[in-house]
Amino acid sequence: MQPQSADTVFIVDDDGGVREAMAWLLRSRRIFSEAFESAERFEQHLSDPMLGLRPDGLPPQACCLLLDVRMPGMSGLALFDRLLERGLVAVMPVIFLTGHADVPTAVDAVKRGAFDFCEKPFSDNQLVDRIEQALAQSRAAREDRSLQSRLRQRLADLTDRERDVMNLVVEGLPNKLIADRLDISVRTVEVHRSRVFDKMEVRSAVELANVLRKV
Repeated sequence: MQPQSADTVFIVDDDGGVREAMAWLLRSRRIFSEAFESAERFEQHLSDPMLGLRPDGLPPQACCLLLDVRMPGMSGLALFDRLLERGLVAVMPVIFLTGHADVPTAVDAVKRGAFDFCEKPFSDNQLVDRIEQALAQSRAAREDRSLQSRLRQRLADLTDRERDVMNLVVEGLPNKLIADRLDISVRTVEVHRSRVFDKMEVRSAVELANVLRKV
C-alpha cells in the first residue's frame, strides 16, 4: 500500500499502454505513481478532499506530473494552463510527454514554467533522472511554501506596536531613535524588540531582516 506522504508521480495519458509502461518503469525504480486516463479525471482527483489538495492548497506529498500533450477532451496543455493559474506548477513540476509534432508546443510550455518535456520514444534512464530531479524540486518548493506560511503566521501574531518597532529595527535605527520616533520610552522599545525577536524566532536585527525577505 502506498504511504500517503510518499513522493508520487502522477501519470496523465489517454493511452493505456503508456500508463502501464510508465507505472512499471517507476515501480522498478521504487517510485510510487498514480495514473489517470484524462485531464478531467486528474482534476477530479485534485478536488477530492480525501485524496487531493490540502486546505493550504498544497498536495499532501512531493509530486510531479507526467502529462501527455494531446488527449481527447481537455488537452495536456489546457490542464497545464489551469495548474499555472492555481499556482501548482512550482510544487507539482510538469514533464510533458510528446510526439515529434508536439515538440514546439512543449518547448513553449517549458518557457512558461513546465519542468521539461520528453519526446516519445524516450530513454528510460533519462526520464527517470528528470523525474527524480522534478521530485527534488517539489520537495524544495513545498518547504519554501511551508516556511512562508509559518512566517506569515508569526507576523500575524505581532501587535501593532510590535510591528511598528520591528519596521524601525529593520531600518537599522537604534533603540533611542526608535523611542523618539514612536514617542515611547527606551525601556518600552527594548521590551517590544525582545518580544518581536521571540515571536519571529530570530536573535538579531540582521537575521530578522533576512527572514522578512522570505515572506
